[in-house]
Amino acid sequence: MRLVSICPSNTEMLYFLGAHTWLVGMDDYSDWPPSCQHLPRVGPDLNVDIEKIKALNPDLVIASLSVPGMEKNIERLKQENLPFIVLNPKTLRDIAQDLIRLGDVLGLQTKAEQTSRRFTDQIERLKSRIPSKEKKPRLYWEWWPKPVFTPGRRNWLTEVSELVGAVNIFSDIDKESVQTDWETVRDKKPDYVLAVWTGVPLKRIKKEMIQSRPPWQGTPLSKEQNIFLLDEGWYCRPSPRILTGLYHLAHLLYPETFSTPDPDHPFPLQEE
Repeated sequence: MRLVSICPSNTEMLYFLGAHTWLVGMDDYSDWPPSCQHLPRVGPDLNVDIEKIKALNPDLVIASLSVPGMEKNIERLKQENLPFIVLNPKTLRDIAQDLIRLGDVLGLQTKAEQTSRRFTDQIERLKSRIPSKEKKPRLYWEWWPKPVFTPGRRNWLTEVSELVGAVNIFSDIDKESVQTDWETVRDKKPDYVLAVWTGVPLKRIKKEMIQSRPPWQGTPLSKEQNIFLLDEGWYCRPSPRILTGLYHLAHLLYPETFSTPDPDHPFPLQEE
């Protein structure tokens, strides 16, 4: 089967099903797994080149609606009569269900059920190890620094926060994405700043840039030990790789309980 993925999280989903070897092309931002980096690219995930996709003669295009603006990709696929499936997980449970759905479409039902079960089992295992604290850590997730964007209640990062025994300070706003400002963030009194800048390589994010914000001077937000720079790929893509993010965050909050996870192996892929 010839597959084209036009979203990084979809490429990762295919890997966990063992179907990445069927890929013949993918979007420009699919940077994992390493074994697929030689494949032809079909453009950025928000503006894929339909002609390049057609030239690859796919049996199925794995599309997504995980980012606003991807709707136009779906319309182009429809216009060109290309076979496609759309994934749009909003929760960790949705990720588990999409693994099974994708497995059904690809004829990989058994593998998909095993992978989905391992994914949910790892989440439950993590939950059972989180230390009980009277005061839950308050987390500020930063997707973008200016204008400031952060996840609201309807984003999986609120769920991730709760799984590690913490609170997303913007979980009181019933939206997927919230535009705010540094003063509002300060007034909500988070314990930690979690910088996951969308589309920005981790090496380009400096703690000093965050510490020096004028409204945060004299507050815990200006202290280096309260700022964590996180890999966007572990938190902002709805795929099983989010397990790495979960365990990494648990390690940061509870280093005496959790060790650093292996980013190449979020959970055992081959147990049989």
